[in-house]
Amino acid sequence: MLSLDDVRAARERIGDAAVRTPLDYSHTFSEFTGAVIHLKYEQFQRTGAFKIRGATNRIATLSPAEREAGVVTASAGNHAQGVALAATRAGVDATIVMPENAPISKVKATEGYGGRVVLHGVDYDAAQDRAHEIEREEGRFYLHAFDDPDVMAGQGTIGLEIVRDLPEVDTVVVPVGGGGLIAGVATAVKGVDPDVRVVGVQAEGASSVADSLTKGEVVSCGDVDTIADGIAVAHAGEMTFDVIRERVDEVVTVSDPEIAMAITYLLERSKVLAEGAGAVPLAAVLGEKFDYEPDEVVVPVISGGNIDSNTLTTVLMRGLLQRGRYLRIKTVLKDEPGALRNLAGVIAGERANIYAIQHDRTARDVGMSSAEVELDLETRGHDHVERLIETLESKGYPVEVLV
Repeated sequence: MLSLDDVRAARERIGDAAVRTPLDYSHTFSEFTGAVIHLKYEQFQRTGAFKIRGATNRIATLSPAEREAGVVTASAGNHAQGVALAATRAGVDATIVMPENAPISKVKATEGYGGRVVLHGVDYDAAQDRAHEIEREEGRFYLHAFDDPDVMAGQGTIGLEIVRDLPEVDTVVVPVGGGGLIAGVATAVKGVDPDVRVVGVQAEGASSVADSLTKGEVVSCGDVDTIADGIAVAHAGEMTFDVIRERVDEVVTVSDPEIAMAITYLLERSKVLAEGAGAVPLAAVLGEKFDYEPDEVVVPVISGGNIDSNTLTTVLMRGLLQRGRYLRIKTVLKDEPGALRNLAGVIAGERANIYAIQHDRTARDVGMSSAEVELDLETRGHDHVERLIETLESKGYPVEVLV
Protein backbone atom coordinates (compact mmCIF):
# COMPACT_ATOMS: atom_id res chain seq x y z
CA MET A 1 0.00 0.00 0.00
CA LEU A 2 1.24 3.47 -0.89
CA SER A 3 2.74 5.30 2.09
CA LEU A 4 3.44 8.84 3.24
CA ASP A 5 7.16 8.09 2.94
CA ASP A 6 6.62 7.24 -0.74
CA VAL A 7 5.04 10.65 -1.32
CA ARG A 8 7.81 12.43 0.56
CA ALA A 9 10.44 10.60 -1.50
CA ALA A 10 8.59 11.65 -4.66
CA ARG A 11 8.76 15.26 -3.51
CA GLU A 12 12.55 15.01 -3.33
CA ARG A 13 12.81 13.39 -6.77
CA ILE A 14 10.53 15.89 -8.48
CA GLY A 15 12.33 18.91 -7.08
CA ASP A 16 11.85 22.00 -9.23
CA ALA A 17 10.35 20.05 -12.15
CA ALA A 18 6.91 20.82 -10.73
CA VAL A 19 5.84 24.22 -9.46
CA ARG A 20 4.62 24.59 -5.88
CA THR A 21 1.25 25.93 -6.97
CA PRO A 22 -0.78 28.65 -5.19
CA LEU A 23 -3.39 27.90 -2.55
CA ASP A 24 -5.64 30.96 -2.57
CA TYR A 25 -8.53 31.96 -0.32
CA SER A 26 -11.68 32.71 -2.34
CA HIS A 27 -13.92 35.35 -0.81
CA THR A 28 -16.49 34.78 -3.56
CA PHE A 29 -16.92 31.04 -3.12
CA SER A 30 -16.69 31.31 0.66
CA GLU A 31 -19.57 33.78 0.54
CA PHE A 32 -21.54 31.51 -1.84
CA THR A 33 -21.20 28.44 0.37
CA GLY A 34 -20.68 29.59 3.95
CA ALA A 35 -17.53 27.48 4.11
CA VAL A 36 -13.97 28.79 4.03
CA ILE A 37 -12.84 27.98 0.49
CA HIS A 38 -9.21 27.88 -0.60
CA LEU A 39 -8.52 26.88 -4.23
CA LYS A 40 -5.43 24.82 -5.11
CA TYR A 41 -4.43 25.97 -8.61
CA GLU A 42 -2.67 23.13 -10.45
CA GLN A 43 -3.32 24.72 -13.84
CA PHE A 44 -0.28 26.89 -13.15
CA GLN A 45 2.06 23.95 -13.80
CA ARG A 46 4.03 24.34 -17.03
CA THR A 47 1.95 21.64 -18.72
CA GLY A 48 -1.25 23.22 -17.40
CA ALA A 49 -2.11 20.31 -15.09
CA PHE A 50 -0.91 18.22 -12.14
CA LYS A 51 0.22 15.24 -14.26
CA ILE A 52 3.80 16.48 -14.55
CA ARG A 53 4.26 15.45 -10.91
CA GLY A 54 3.52 11.74 -11.33
CA ALA A 55 5.22 11.50 -14.71
CA THR A 56 8.42 13.07 -13.41
CA ASN A 57 8.54 10.79 -10.39
CA ARG A 58 7.92 7.63 -12.42
CA ILE A 59 10.52 8.43 -15.06
CA ALA A 60 13.03 9.25 -12.32
CA THR A 61 12.62 5.67 -10.99
CA LEU A 62 13.16 3.89 -14.33
CA SER A 63 16.05 1.46 -14.56
CA PRO A 64 18.84 2.19 -17.07
CA ALA A 65 17.46 -0.51 -19.39
CA GLU A 66 13.94 0.96 -19.23
CA ARG A 67 15.27 4.45 -19.97
CA GLU A 68 17.16 3.12 -22.97
CA ALA A 69 14.07 1.31 -24.32
CA GLY A 70 11.88 4.42 -24.04
CA VAL A 71 8.37 4.73 -22.66
CA VAL A 72 4.90 4.43 -24.10
CA THR A 73 1.64 5.51 -22.50
CA ALA A 74 -2.01 6.25 -23.19
CA SER A 75 -3.73 9.48 -22.25
CA ALA A 76 -6.72 11.71 -22.94
CA GLY A 77 -4.37 14.69 -22.80
CA ASN A 78 -2.89 15.87 -19.51
CA HIS A 79 -0.89 12.73 -18.71
CA ALA A 80 0.35 12.85 -22.31
CA GLN A 81 1.78 16.33 -21.82
CA GLY A 82 3.27 15.44 -18.45
CA VAL A 83 5.01 12.34 -19.81
CA ALA A 84 6.23 14.16 -22.93
CA LEU A 85 7.83 16.96 -20.92
CA ALA A 86 9.23 14.75 -18.15
CA ALA A 87 10.69 12.31 -20.69
CA THR A 88 12.24 15.08 -22.76
CA ARG A 89 13.86 16.58 -19.67
CA ALA A 90 15.25 13.15 -18.71
CA GLY A 91 16.46 12.30 -22.23
CA VAL A 92 13.97 9.42 -22.59
CA ASP A 93 12.11 8.75 -25.84
CA ALA A 94 8.31 8.84 -25.36
CA THR A 95 5.41 7.65 -27.50
CA ILE A 96 1.92 8.66 -26.39
CA VAL A 97 -1.29 7.12 -27.71
CA MET A 98 -4.29 9.47 -27.51
CA PRO A 99 -7.93 8.93 -28.51
CA GLU A 100 -8.77 10.13 -31.99
CA ASN A 101 -11.15 12.73 -30.56
CA ALA A 102 -8.62 14.15 -28.08
CA PRO A 103 -8.68 17.98 -28.02
CA ILE A 104 -6.37 19.25 -30.75
CA SER A 105 -4.82 21.72 -28.30
CA LYS A 106 -3.66 18.83 -26.10
CA VAL A 107 -2.32 16.86 -29.08
CA LYS A 108 -0.29 19.85 -30.29
CA ALA A 109 0.99 20.61 -26.80
CA THR A 110 2.12 16.98 -26.33
CA GLU A 111 4.04 17.12 -29.59
CA GLY A 112 5.48 20.48 -28.57
CA TYR A 113 6.87 18.96 -25.37
CA GLY A 114 8.74 16.36 -27.44
CA GLY A 115 6.40 13.36 -27.42
CA ARG A 116 5.51 11.25 -30.48
CA VAL A 117 1.72 11.14 -30.66
CA VAL A 118 -0.27 8.22 -32.07
CA LEU A 119 -4.04 8.79 -32.41
CA HIS A 120 -6.09 5.65 -31.96
CA GLY A 121 -9.60 4.68 -30.86
CA VAL A 122 -12.64 6.51 -29.58
CA ASP A 123 -11.71 6.63 -25.89
CA TYR A 124 -8.96 6.12 -23.33
CA ASP A 125 -9.44 2.34 -23.15
CA ALA A 126 -8.96 1.92 -26.90
CA ALA A 127 -5.88 4.14 -26.77
CA GLN A 128 -4.53 2.07 -23.90
CA ASP A 129 -4.97 -1.17 -25.87
CA ARG A 130 -2.92 0.31 -28.72
CA ALA A 131 -0.26 1.55 -26.30
CA HIS A 132 0.16 -1.99 -24.95
CA GLU A 133 0.56 -3.25 -28.50
CA ILE A 134 3.37 -0.73 -29.03
CA GLU A 135 4.86 -1.81 -25.69
CA ARG A 136 5.13 -5.39 -27.01
CA GLU A 137 6.17 -4.46 -30.56
CA GLU A 138 8.91 -2.00 -29.61
CA GLY A 139 9.94 -3.28 -26.17
CA ARG A 140 9.09 0.00 -24.48
CA PHE A 141 8.22 0.51 -20.82
CA TYR A 142 4.50 1.15 -20.33
CA LEU A 143 4.01 4.17 -18.07
CA HIS A 144 0.48 3.91 -16.68
CA ALA A 145 -1.51 7.11 -16.30
CA PHE A 146 -2.71 6.30 -12.78
CA ASP A 147 -2.41 2.64 -11.67
CA ASP A 148 1.23 2.84 -10.60
CA PRO A 149 2.58 3.53 -7.08
CA ASP A 150 5.24 5.97 -8.27
CA VAL A 151 2.70 7.91 -10.33
CA MET A 152 0.32 8.04 -7.36
CA ALA A 153 3.14 9.17 -5.09
CA GLY A 154 4.06 11.97 -7.46
CA GLN A 155 0.48 13.24 -7.60
CA GLY A 156 0.32 13.01 -3.82
CA THR A 157 2.84 15.84 -3.48
CA ILE A 158 -0.16 18.15 -3.98
CA GLY A 159 -1.48 16.89 -0.66
CA LEU A 160 1.82 17.63 1.07
CA GLU A 161 1.66 21.22 -0.18
CA ILE A 162 -1.93 21.66 1.00
CA VAL A 163 -1.34 20.49 4.58
CA ARG A 164 1.91 22.46 4.75
CA ASP A 165 0.39 25.70 3.47
CA LEU A 166 -2.97 25.33 5.27
CA PRO A 167 -2.60 23.21 8.44
CA GLU A 168 -6.17 24.07 9.50
CA VAL A 169 -7.69 22.37 6.43
CA ASP A 170 -10.77 20.26 7.20
CA THR A 171 -11.69 18.82 3.78
CA VAL A 172 -9.82 18.34 0.50
CA VAL A 173 -11.95 17.82 -2.61
CA VAL A 174 -10.28 16.04 -5.53
CA PRO A 175 -11.32 15.12 -9.09
CA VAL A 176 -11.38 11.40 -9.83
CA GLY A 177 -10.83 9.62 -13.13
CA GLY A 178 -8.70 6.51 -12.81
CA GLY A 179 -7.89 7.43 -9.21
CA GLY A 180 -4.16 8.20 -9.25
CA LEU A 181 -4.53 11.79 -8.07
CA ILE A 182 -6.91 11.14 -5.20
CA ALA A 183 -5.02 8.03 -4.09
CA GLY A 184 -1.83 10.06 -3.78
CA VAL A 185 -3.46 13.10 -2.20
CA ALA A 186 -5.40 11.00 0.32
CA THR A 187 -2.22 9.13 1.29
CA ALA A 188 -0.34 12.38 1.86
CA VAL A 189 -3.12 14.24 3.65
CA LYS A 190 -4.22 11.36 5.88
CA GLY A 191 -0.59 10.49 6.59
CA VAL A 192 0.01 13.95 8.01
CA ASP A 193 -3.41 14.43 9.63
CA PRO A 194 -5.84 11.47 9.70
CA ASP A 195 -8.71 13.78 10.69
CA VAL A 196 -8.72 15.66 7.37
CA ARG A 197 -11.58 14.50 5.17
CA VAL A 198 -10.89 13.63 1.51
CA VAL A 199 -13.83 13.76 -0.92
CA GLY A 200 -13.59 12.57 -4.52
CA VAL A 201 -15.68 13.94 -7.37
CA GLN A 202 -16.54 12.30 -10.69
CA ALA A 203 -18.63 13.35 -13.66
CA GLU A 204 -22.00 11.59 -13.83
CA GLY A 205 -21.04 10.31 -17.27
CA ALA A 206 -17.84 8.68 -15.99
CA SER A 207 -18.74 7.45 -12.50
CA SER A 208 -16.68 4.26 -12.37
CA VAL A 209 -15.15 4.81 -8.92
CA ALA A 210 -18.43 5.83 -7.32
CA ASP A 211 -20.06 2.74 -8.84
CA SER A 212 -17.17 0.52 -7.77
CA LEU A 213 -17.37 1.70 -4.16
CA THR A 214 -21.09 0.88 -4.13
CA LYS A 215 -20.45 -2.63 -5.46
CA GLY A 216 -17.27 -3.28 -3.51
CA GLU A 217 -15.12 -4.11 -6.55
CA VAL A 218 -13.74 -2.40 -9.64
CA VAL A 219 -16.45 -2.15 -12.29
CA SER A 220 -16.65 -0.35 -15.60
CA CYS A 221 -19.20 2.41 -16.07
CA GLY A 222 -19.71 1.40 -19.72
CA ASP A 223 -20.10 4.30 -22.14
CA VAL A 224 -18.23 7.42 -21.01
CA ASP A 225 -19.92 10.72 -21.80
CA THR A 226 -18.80 13.98 -20.19
CA ILE A 227 -17.28 17.35 -21.03
CA ALA A 228 -14.63 16.59 -18.39
CA ASP A 229 -12.34 14.71 -20.77
CA GLY A 230 -9.48 14.61 -18.24
CA ILE A 231 -11.48 12.21 -16.03
CA ALA A 232 -13.36 10.41 -18.81
CA VAL A 233 -12.14 6.97 -17.73
CA ALA A 234 -14.31 3.85 -17.88
CA HIS A 235 -12.86 2.14 -14.79
CA ALA A 236 -10.48 2.75 -11.91
CA GLY A 237 -7.17 1.01 -11.46
CA GLU A 238 -6.88 -2.00 -9.18
CA MET A 239 -4.16 -0.36 -7.07
CA THR A 240 -5.80 3.06 -6.98
CA PHE A 241 -9.13 1.51 -5.97
CA ASP A 242 -7.55 -0.25 -2.99
CA VAL A 243 -6.14 3.08 -1.75
CA ILE A 244 -9.39 4.94 -2.40
CA ARG A 245 -11.45 2.35 -0.55
CA GLU A 246 -9.18 2.61 2.50
CA ARG A 247 -8.41 6.34 2.62
CA VAL A 248 -11.08 8.36 0.78
CA ASP A 249 -14.11 9.31 2.84
CA GLU A 250 -16.63 9.77 0.05
CA VAL A 251 -16.95 9.94 -3.75
CA VAL A 252 -19.78 12.00 -5.29
CA THR A 253 -20.80 12.91 -8.84
CA VAL A 254 -21.72 16.12 -10.67
CA SER A 255 -23.52 16.74 -13.95
CA ASP A 256 -22.07 18.37 -17.06
CA PRO A 257 -24.25 21.50 -16.61
CA GLU A 258 -22.91 21.82 -13.05
CA ILE A 259 -19.34 21.46 -14.36
CA ALA A 260 -20.01 24.13 -17.00
CA MET A 261 -21.32 26.49 -14.34
CA ALA A 262 -18.24 25.95 -12.17
CA ILE A 263 -15.92 26.69 -15.13
CA THR A 264 -17.87 29.89 -15.81
CA TYR A 265 -17.75 30.99 -12.17
CA LEU A 266 -14.00 30.36 -11.97
CA LEU A 267 -13.40 32.42 -15.09
CA GLU A 268 -15.69 35.28 -14.14
CA ARG A 269 -15.08 35.53 -10.41
CA SER A 270 -11.57 34.13 -9.86
CA LYS A 271 -10.17 35.05 -13.29
CA VAL A 272 -8.71 31.57 -13.79
CA LEU A 273 -9.35 29.04 -16.53
CA ALA A 274 -10.15 25.46 -15.54
CA GLU A 275 -10.89 22.47 -17.72
CA GLY A 276 -13.86 20.25 -16.97
CA ALA A 277 -11.91 17.82 -14.80
CA GLY A 278 -10.36 20.71 -12.90
CA ALA A 279 -13.73 22.29 -12.15
CA VAL A 280 -15.54 19.22 -10.76
CA PRO A 281 -14.40 19.75 -7.13
CA LEU A 282 -15.81 23.28 -7.09
CA ALA A 283 -18.97 22.06 -8.84
CA ALA A 284 -19.46 19.54 -6.02
CA VAL A 285 -18.99 22.21 -3.36
CA LEU A 286 -21.33 24.70 -5.04
CA GLY A 287 -23.90 21.97 -5.67
CA GLU A 288 -23.69 20.77 -2.04
CA LYS A 289 -23.02 17.21 -3.20
CA PHE A 290 -21.58 16.39 0.21
CA ASP A 291 -22.25 17.83 3.65
CA TYR A 292 -20.02 20.53 5.07
CA GLU A 293 -20.40 22.83 8.05
CA PRO A 294 -20.42 26.64 8.12
CA ASP A 295 -16.83 27.90 8.37
CA GLU A 296 -15.43 24.46 7.45
CA VAL A 297 -12.07 24.92 5.69
CA VAL A 298 -12.46 23.28 2.27
CA VAL A 299 -9.83 22.97 -0.48
CA PRO A 300 -11.08 22.08 -3.98
CA VAL A 301 -8.12 20.97 -6.12
CA ILE A 302 -8.39 22.70 -9.50
CA SER A 303 -6.35 20.05 -11.25
CA GLY A 304 -5.83 21.58 -14.69
CA GLY A 305 -6.67 24.27 -17.21
CA ASN A 306 -6.16 22.53 -20.56
CA ILE A 307 -9.53 23.10 -22.17
CA ASP A 308 -10.01 23.13 -25.92
CA SER A 309 -11.13 26.52 -27.29
CA ASN A 310 -14.19 25.09 -29.03
CA THR A 311 -15.18 23.21 -25.90
CA LEU A 312 -14.69 26.37 -23.84
CA THR A 313 -17.08 28.29 -26.10
CA THR A 314 -19.76 25.63 -25.62
CA VAL A 315 -19.13 25.35 -21.90
CA LEU A 316 -19.34 29.09 -21.32
CA MET A 317 -22.60 29.27 -23.24
CA ARG A 318 -24.01 26.39 -21.16
CA GLY A 319 -22.82 28.10 -17.99
CA LEU A 320 -24.51 31.35 -18.97
CA LEU A 321 -27.73 29.49 -19.77
CA GLN A 322 -27.68 27.75 -16.40
CA ARG A 323 -27.41 31.10 -14.64
CA GLY A 324 -30.01 32.90 -16.74
CA ARG A 325 -27.37 35.08 -18.36
CA TYR A 326 -28.20 34.15 -21.95
CA LEU A 327 -31.55 33.68 -23.69
CA ARG A 328 -32.64 32.82 -27.21
CA ILE A 329 -36.28 33.47 -28.09
CA LYS A 330 -38.55 33.51 -31.12
CA THR A 331 -41.48 35.88 -31.66
CA VAL A 332 -43.69 37.26 -34.44
CA LEU A 333 -43.98 40.87 -35.64
CA LYS A 334 -46.17 42.68 -38.07
CA ASP A 335 -44.24 43.07 -41.32
CA GLU A 336 -44.29 46.86 -41.37
CA PRO A 337 -41.80 49.71 -40.95
CA GLY A 338 -40.81 50.32 -37.35
CA ALA A 339 -41.98 46.97 -35.99
CA LEU A 340 -38.48 45.70 -35.31
CA ARG A 341 -37.50 49.02 -33.74
CA ASN A 342 -40.49 48.84 -31.39
CA LEU A 343 -39.55 45.31 -30.32
CA ALA A 344 -35.97 46.41 -29.67
CA GLY A 345 -37.32 49.30 -27.61
CA VAL A 346 -39.30 46.95 -25.36
CA ILE A 347 -36.20 44.78 -24.86
CA ALA A 348 -34.03 47.82 -24.14
CA GLY A 349 -36.63 49.06 -21.67
CA GLU A 350 -36.13 45.86 -19.70
CA ARG A 351 -32.34 46.39 -19.86
CA ALA A 352 -31.59 43.25 -21.86
CA ASN A 353 -28.88 43.42 -24.50
CA ILE A 354 -29.30 42.07 -28.03
CA TYR A 355 -26.44 39.87 -29.29
CA ALA A 356 -27.99 38.90 -32.63
CA ILE A 357 -31.26 39.11 -34.60
CA GLN A 358 -32.54 36.90 -37.39
CA HIS A 359 -35.54 38.38 -39.26
CA ASP A 360 -37.47 35.99 -41.55
CA ARG A 361 -40.43 37.08 -43.71
CA THR A 362 -40.68 33.67 -45.41
CA ALA A 363 -41.30 31.46 -42.37
CA ARG A 364 -44.10 29.01 -43.23
CA ASP A 365 -45.88 29.10 -39.89
CA VAL A 366 -46.60 32.86 -39.81
CA GLY A 367 -49.08 34.96 -41.78
CA MET A 368 -48.26 36.73 -45.03
CA SER A 369 -48.28 40.10 -43.25
CA SER A 370 -46.04 38.96 -40.42
CA ALA A 371 -42.36 38.16 -39.86
CA GLU A 372 -40.66 35.71 -37.56
CA VAL A 373 -37.78 37.01 -35.45
CA GLU A 374 -35.18 35.09 -33.44
CA LEU A 375 -33.15 37.03 -30.89
CA ASP A 376 -30.05 36.13 -28.88
CA LEU A 377 -30.13 38.16 -25.67
CA GLU A 378 -27.82 38.92 -22.77
CA THR A 379 -29.82 38.79 -19.55
CA ARG A 380 -29.08 39.25 -15.86
CA GLY A 381 -30.43 36.12 -14.24
CA HIS A 382 -33.51 33.93 -14.07
CA ASP A 383 -35.70 36.63 -12.48
CA HIS A 384 -34.72 39.04 -15.23
CA VAL A 385 -35.57 36.44 -17.89
CA GLU A 386 -39.04 35.87 -16.41
CA ARG A 387 -39.72 39.61 -16.20
CA LEU A 388 -38.58 40.17 -19.78
CA ILE A 389 -40.80 37.41 -21.15
CA GLU A 390 -43.80 38.69 -19.15
CA THR A 391 -43.27 42.21 -20.50
CA LEU A 392 -42.97 41.05 -24.11
CA GLU A 393 -46.13 38.95 -23.87
CA SER A 394 -48.01 41.80 -22.21
CA LYS A 395 -47.08 43.98 -25.22
CA GLY A 396 -48.58 41.43 -27.61
CA TYR A 397 -45.42 39.56 -28.61
CA PRO A 398 -45.82 35.74 -28.44
CA VAL A 399 -42.61 34.28 -27.00
CA GLU A 400 -41.11 30.84 -27.63
CA VAL A 401 -37.95 30.14 -25.62
CA LEU A 402 -35.46 28.30 -27.84
CA VAL A 403 -32.61 27.92 -25.31
